[in-house]
Amino acid sequence: MNRLLIRSVNWLGDAIMTTPAIDVIRRNFPQAEITLLANPLVSQLFQHFPALDRIITFDRSGTHGGVLGRLRLAGELRKEHFDAAIIFPNSFDSAFVPWLAGIPRRLGKNSDGRGLLLTERVSPRKLKAGGHEVDNYLELLRSFGLQGQASKPHLTTTVVEQQAAAARFSEAGISPDDFLLGINPGATFGSAKRWYPDRFAEAARRLSAAWGAKVVIFGGPGETDIAGEIEQLLPGSLNLAGKTDVRQLMALIQRCNFFITNDSGPMHIAAAFDVPLVAVFGSTDHSGTAPCSAHARIVRRDIPCAPCKLRECPTDHKCMTAVTADDVVQAALQVASQQASGRG
Repeated sequence: MNRLLIRSVNWLGDAIMTTPAIDVIRRNFPQAEITLLANPLVSQLFQHFPALDRIITFDRSGTHGGVLGRLRLAGELRKEHFDAAIIFPNSFDSAFVPWLAGIPRRLGKNSDGRGLLLTERVSPRKLKAGGHEVDNYLELLRSFGLQGQASKPHLTTTVVEQQAAAARFSEAGISPDDFLLGINPGATFGSAKRWYPDRFAEAARRLSAAWGAKVVIFGGPGETDIAGEIEQLLPGSLNLAGKTDVRQLMALIQRCNFFITNDSGPMHIAAAFDVPLVAVFGSTDHSGTAPCSAHARIVRRDIPCAPCKLRECPTDHKCMTAVTADDVVQAALQVASQQASGRG
């Protein structure tokens, strides 16, 4: 196989959880040219990723939107003469475009009524149920005979990107020796996944006092209100919400010494860089999407309706109201203590 296409998943956190599977694909096809097909955000995430040779970006909100856009994308892929496509998402659309493009081998899960679009398929019933998403992607590959030692989820930034992050912090009065506590109060999927701004602020205030840390607030363009509320509660904090692209976000989080977050893409970014962290889980299933890091702790409460996996809570949001700032502070101190003991 000389030219291989991987159709990426669409969310940042999910994409990070595919990195061990992408490494396995590379080990099975060391001489192939491997191209990733991904949306604009995920394309940024995978720039400079060592197992990939190229990235093709599709834009559903622009050039590749609608039926004509899908036809246009299929035409672009047809010109690449790929030998095979490995399709990570479960959606009909993710298999439909490689089929339209005439890629001879199309491998994926037989889901969403797309079985006839795949040349090699596996029934979801034949895959191990549940488990972590990292393992699920690896299990999918094993069902097609792709074996190999799996890595943990990981990402790559360049020296130039790291230097730019350091310069950005320096402009805000943060030196290389400062202890940085990053907090991520948002979650793109929906408000059901979000812990409360005042509790983020309280936990950050107590930990920054304990560690002599400077606080950096992260978030996407749709989370500036939440971040602004926390900034007002934490005088002297640096608010970067809505002010970074994906590559900048990666390098800035990589510089942090500790991270407090909801279940989100930035949580997986921090874990991929081995930044010690505490993650608050409520509506989502921690068994499937927990951060893959020896320096991570999950804080959650056993609530009968959780995990509901809904975007918005239809009741009282008890899964999040039950988590206190003290819960998060104590978890963070335990992670820091364990890490210090490990170094010792």
